[in-house]
Amino acid sequence: MASTLDLTPRVTARGVGSNADTTATVYGYTAAGSAFQRATRPDYFGWLDHVRAAAGCTRPIRLAGSLYTVEPATGRLLDARHTDSMPDAAIYKACGNRRATVCPTCAQTYQRDAYQLLRAGLIGGKGVPETVSRHPAVFPTFTAPSFGPVHNRTVKRHTCTNRRRCDCRPDPCHARRDTGLCPHGRPAVCWARHEPADMVLGQPLCLDCYDHDHQVVWNLFAGELWRRTKQAAERWLAQLARRRGIPPVELVTPSGKVRKVAPVRLSHGKAAEFQARGAVHFHALVRLDGVDPHDPSAVVPPPAGFTAADLDAAIRHAAAQVDYTTPSHPDRPEGWHIVWGTQLDIRVITLTGHGEVTDSMVAGYLAKYATKSTEATGHRSTRLDADTIGDYADPDGDHTARLIDACWRIGRPTDTPAPLAERPRNPRPRPGFVDRWECPDCGTQTRYAACPVCVAHRQAALDAQPAKPASVNPYARLRRWAHMLGFGGHFLTKARRYSVTFQLLRDTRVTYRRSEDHDQGAGEPIEAVDHPDDTTLIVGTLTFAGVGWHTTGDALLANTAAALARERHATGREELAHELGTNPTDPVAVAA
Repeated sequence: MASTLDLTPRVTARGVGSNADTTATVYGYTAAGSAFQRATRPDYFGWLDHVRAAAGCTRPIRLAGSLYTVEPATGRLLDARHTDSMPDAAIYKACGNRRATVCPTCAQTYQRDAYQLLRAGLIGGKGVPETVSRHPAVFPTFTAPSFGPVHNRTVKRHTCTNRRRCDCRPDPCHARRDTGLCPHGRPAVCWARHEPADMVLGQPLCLDCYDHDHQVVWNLFAGELWRRTKQAAERWLAQLARRRGIPPVELVTPSGKVRKVAPVRLSHGKAAEFQARGAVHFHALVRLDGVDPHDPSAVVPPPAGFTAADLDAAIRHAAAQVDYTTPSHPDRPEGWHIVWGTQLDIRVITLTGHGEVTDSMVAGYLAKYATKSTEATGHRSTRLDADTIGDYADPDGDHTARLIDACWRIGRPTDTPAPLAERPRNPRPRPGFVDRWECPDCGTQTRYAACPVCVAHRQAALDAQPAKPASVNPYARLRRWAHMLGFGGHFLTKARRYSVTFQLLRDTRVTYRRSEDHDQGAGEPIEAVDHPDDTTLIVGTLTFAGVGWHTTGDALLANTAAALARERHATGREELAHELGTNPTDPVAVAA
């Protein structure tokens, strides 16, 4: 009997695909047939144990090479193995993709790590002092401004008890007394009361009136707007400290000089989320810290008297004050004005477990959205180039197609010199060659009369590569991030002092897996990854061998085994939650 588990939402990935076979036989080239052949081999259970680390991954990475066991004290080689002697002649490693639509299993691991990382910055633990629970903290949400009217669903007064299953009656979408028309002859009103799953939500009332260029540029510079907002909030808090008579903190630099800094600073964890209209908005956890004059990297409470109300006022002041104009562009010499939208929501975080916004709630909320991308807009694609841009971009298409077209059009090279055929050649060319020169387009050093890299059929693909240096054309990144509608930032970022790192969480997980087979007392902490002198080291010289499972049958078996493991994990979590008297869907229990 074949599993009904879908192997991957991306059927174009090599080695994976849907397991809905149309033939009745289990032999041949079907997923069930290749799975049957694999299961009848004598080394089947050894293969399952070998791929356990990557089981459930949509596109595992295959590595090939040698593994050497070395004695650290003497450097003596104890053992050597090659992947040719292993099943499939490769080592499988999970892809680690954060997007749930690309790899659900790896995204779930990323989501749990993100939850632990964000929550540790609010309550402590994992190397963060527990005193952070006494720091003022707020949960602000920053939105993009309006680039044109879009269909929306607004409920001014909720009477439901569960917002996730809200059945309250919404207000009309765009109600107006006069049923006028836009300059393009389309209705400028909408009296519909949209349902949550209505496909028109986020779509402009008039595609021609909507400013698609401004939106993709805003997505591109949203990270810079956030950086300036945080700086403005810290300056406001520093002025508040001076008004209250709190002196600055004197820090001694490595060169021996004394530098005075403000007695308070902000630490944050931030997640980006795409709205249905294709604009990003930020959810942040902002914590107020003090400054230790003896250890600037330490996390200490702020001076007495600072509250969450002060933090709220600082963020509101900064969001209303910060704005700037982007550099000039041939399509818009005056640049674009970048500001926050009027919808700014700031809520105080409570650490008692009771209240409107708790630490577990916001950490789980941000961790969930860190695994998503442009799915809210209905667009799912990988990085675009000259060969694939025509499949998604259309200046006369739908909303998403016009956004992608705006990215590709605005991100075009604006400083390209004269074409190769029009460039003056060396006045004394030798037969077939000229003096060495540097291509102004790609920086290639060559002696050919025309740059061998910037040939016509590759120029468009090179335009989608990162701009080096970025200051040459600040809009060049729009082509590289056209599949993300112009947003090229990280979907989960944090301040250096806010919490631990993902690397520390991964190292702790590796240490636990290495020591789970050994006896360990209850309550004993898991030590960091260490290699004492009396142990052996495994040194690998591995190279990339491929991506994906060899056959759809292998993907079927591996993902089915992983699904059963997840089911057992969920059952154990429910039993543990029942014993502890907690909610099994609580992120605390999920991340345990």
